[in-house]
Amino acid sequence: MKFQRAKTDFLEYMEIEQNRSQKTIANYDHYLTRLLDFAGDINVSEIDVELVRKWRLWLNRLGTNTSDELQKTTQNYHLIALRGFLKYCAKRDVSALPADKIELARTVRKQVTFLSEEELERMFDVPDTSTLVGKRDRAILELLFSSGLRVSELVGLDRDHINLKRREFMVRGKGQKDRPIFISPEAALRIEQYLQERKDTARPLFVRYSGTKKVDLTGNFHRLTARSVQRLVARYALLAGITKHVSPHTLRHSFATDLLMNGADLRSVQAMLGHSNISTTQIYTHVTDPHLKATHEKFHNATHKESSAN
Repeated sequence: MKFQRAKTDFLEYMEIEQNRSQKTIANYDHYLTRLLDFAGDINVSEIDVELVRKWRLWLNRLGTNTSDELQKTTQNYHLIALRGFLKYCAKRDVSALPADKIELARTVRKQVTFLSEEELERMFDVPDTSTLVGKRDRAILELLFSSGLRVSELVGLDRDHINLKRREFMVRGKGQKDRPIFISPEAALRIEQYLQERKDTARPLFVRYSGTKKVDLTGNFHRLTARSVQRLVARYALLAGITKHVSPHTLRHSFATDLLMNGADLRSVQAMLGHSNISTTQIYTHVTDPHLKATHEKFHNATHKESSAN
């Protein structure tokens, strides 16, 4: 079978049988098209270890608009897509390279960035809540930190998704998996104040108030985009005097860090973040450092003092 045809079948399988999101399918299409660009429309059986090795070398030297080379993480995304494609081929009895023959490149996990309580308070105080936009932005900041939502999940919310009285709701995250979301009284209050101020009837929870395309054909405001939320979070962090790079994901990190620092177990945090694998949640083990230091100070020093006294 030719690669182009098999790729199309695989993407349709992802959509129909696996119920993957359109964004995920588009990403897989992009990564596999890179292999098509490199090797041409070869037979699937011609994808062997040596071809993959040469493709990886090609990817490693492939530049982007902002860098002279693709990051190792991005290169791994290409390999993960190819693995999925090869597993599909095996399931359909198409002669192909076994997926387990492809090893991912080793990557150095970035250190998690999170905000301190004092930094969060400074940032939350920046929006001018005497205005509608300020009320919206304060609600966004509070909700991101209170819930641990991904920015894509936040911008997809509609008014009727959130129960402000119970302060909980369900959200569909990565892999089309549902999980419960709980929010603080402060976040619920800020959302309620924002909604009370709104005069429109648009369904989205957070809408745009600027730009040439802020309203649709019915006169309702458009949904706020993930990029817009990223920009407003970065802007408020800068105005709060925070020098580190701050994004919506930084507030998600801060949410998880705050839970663990206050005694939550890793499995509970995993469930609230919607991580399918506990190893992903383990990036937050940095929060145990103060506890390890306190243990060292208490027990190691005690032993040293006891031996000195003798």
